[in-house]
Amino acid sequence: MIKYYISFLVVVVVISGETASAQDPQFSQFYAAPLYLNPAFTGATGQARVGLNYRNQWPSIPASFVTSAAYFDYYLDQYNSGVGLLISTDREGLAGLRSTSLSLNYAYQLRINEFLTVRPGLSAGYVIRDIDFARLTFGDQFDPISGEVIAPVTSEPINLNNVGYLDLGAGVLIFTENFWVGFAASHLTTPDQSFTGTTESLLARKYSVHAGYKIKLPKVSYTKGQIPTRRERSITPTVQYKTQGQFDQLDVGTYVTLEPVIFGLTYRGLPVKTLNGFPNNEAIIFLVGMTYNGLNVGYSFDYTISDLGISSGGAHEISVSYTFGLDDKRKPPKNVRQIPCPKF
Repeated sequence: MIKYYISFLVVVVVISGETASAQDPQFSQFYAAPLYLNPAFTGATGQARVGLNYRNQWPSIPASFVTSAAYFDYYLDQYNSGVGLLISTDREGLAGLRSTSLSLNYAYQLRINEFLTVRPGLSAGYVIRDIDFARLTFGDQFDPISGEVIAPVTSEPINLNNVGYLDLGAGVLIFTENFWVGFAASHLTTPDQSFTGTTESLLARKYSVHAGYKIKLPKVSYTKGQIPTRRERSITPTVQYKTQGQFDQLDVGTYVTLEPVIFGLTYRGLPVKTLNGFPNNEAIIFLVGMTYNGLNVGYSFDYTISDLGISSGGAHEISVSYTFGLDDKRKPPKNVRQIPCPKF
């Protein structure tokens, strides 16, 4: 019975003429989804990079969220510019409410002095939203006494088309050898995502601030063949705050790098603020990752601490990225300043 109730609620939200508040999809490994986090990260490796992200949130209940993304970016050193492509899709709940987007990103790298670099970035994309109404159950299909479904088809007039809209974003990143801070704004034009076309459902702007500091520890040296190599050892505290409509969220965590292994622990929530009377405590996030010769693989688990509870299944997330060079290897590589933020 609960799944029919959820389906009915989805229908009410989707076809209602009122503006509904909603949050964008999110990744716990937000630095492993750099083009999604902030267009200023486009081309940040100084090379070519390809990546995949997958997130399954609340898999144990019908109202689950599955989000995936793929991206490619490249740094054009002769133009001090990064270009990139991001494709993402998000599927919500029983009705399969789905958003699919494709965006182009651009960032320009400006070195202010020997210690400070600034990267402004822009993104422009197109989003398509659709829903499978065949999976929904409407009120006139229920028996008002027993609550059982008695009619296989609703008499409600359903003539809703997919909706598409242009989506714009911008961001900036400021960093030194050990510190970085970034700001990003999404949905600058507050596009209308209504399915009916007769009433507006504006997508609220999202703002994000993210920062961190890498504390370098003595590296461990070892010999690979005849080449001496030093493995990174570091501790990196990070923070991200984002707001969209009536929602606020804070991520505070730490990464410990012991190459080739990386561990992470993050708290997500904002306990000083409540929403509709509920405390804003969401999850404790555990992460483990490995990095080797440009390949980065990470897995994280969100342990739900909200009232929804761990019976929801928490959230599982996987990220994979690979960084490689496309330039002529005979050409001496240009010295491109690297952003010290984590890969996950």
